[in-house]
Amino acid sequence: MSRMSCSEALGEAMKIRMRQDPRVMIFGEDVADMGGTYGVTRGFLEEFGPERVRDTPISESGFVGAAVGAAATGLRPIAELMMCDFLTVCMDPLVNQAAKMRYMFGGNISVPVVVRMAAGIGSGGAAQHSQSLEAWVTHVPGLKVVYPSNPQDSLGLLLSAIDDDNPVIFFEHKQLYAKKGEVTSFDPIPLGKGRVDREGRDVSIITYAKQVYTAQEAAETLAREGIEAEIIDLRSLYPLDQELIARTVSKTHRAVVITEENRRGGFGGELSAMIAEELFDELDAPVARIGALNTPAPYAPRQEQYYLPNAEDIVNAVRGML
Repeated sequence: MSRMSCSEALGEAMKIRMRQDPRVMIFGEDVADMGGTYGVTRGFLEEFGPERVRDTPISESGFVGAAVGAAATGLRPIAELMMCDFLTVCMDPLVNQAAKMRYMFGGNISVPVVVRMAAGIGSGGAAQHSQSLEAWVTHVPGLKVVYPSNPQDSLGLLLSAIDDDNPVIFFEHKQLYAKKGEVTSFDPIPLGKGRVDREGRDVSIITYAKQVYTAQEAAETLAREGIEAEIIDLRSLYPLDQELIARTVSKTHRAVVITEENRRGGFGGELSAMIAEELFDELDAPVARIGALNTPAPYAPRQEQYYLPNAEDIVNAVRGML
């Protein structure tokens, strides 16, 4: 057992695979000398050398494209974007190349690339450095999408992402890098398997990443009112653990979906539609969908908090159901 932060857990996962497999390499802006914007790759250059830990020019489209090409020709690269906002400038190599190659070559080629990126709001990053863009990539067939909430899952899911022969988009919430927790296993966690964060009987709160902690806060408030909320941490957005979602909704007969992304067009809408379409007969109330306001992310701390969904939103939604 070891207590570590999410940042340390992510670094440990990459070290494990880089020590085992010389094909695993990492490159991106400031990942070598600086050790990454959030310190995840600190010490990597000294241990693995400049051939496998490479600083790149400020060209996300260029180095993500290079990672896709490297993966297609036999390496297992990890590309780090400083912010998920910069998906905007590298969608072509991800969406039109990485996601399509295996299909277009009839399965005769693999693209084992992991693209890691910091995401989310809460650090005063303002409109261009605070977004949650997971809905963009979950929309694309051929990409797998992961978004952990704690150190144990960060380590285990990143091991699985590196092992996967398909391109994996790996989101890391900026506010969770320093989050500490017990790591009891150094084994991979299968992609597509969520977990029950808290058992309950009255309502299911379905979420992932930082909003797991918002759900926990809401569950504590509801418990004082005699309402027991079950919290589901999806961990992996695609593949999605639909069996776990079906199990929890069939148990509680009520569902709240909360995500940090802008509510309009978000992945929360996909989850809500799936529950409404496939589990309609299990529901005793309409699915409640909670997300951030449909505006650019603000800079000022008070405005950030106003913009974000919160525990009170969940509590009010549950009260309305009951």
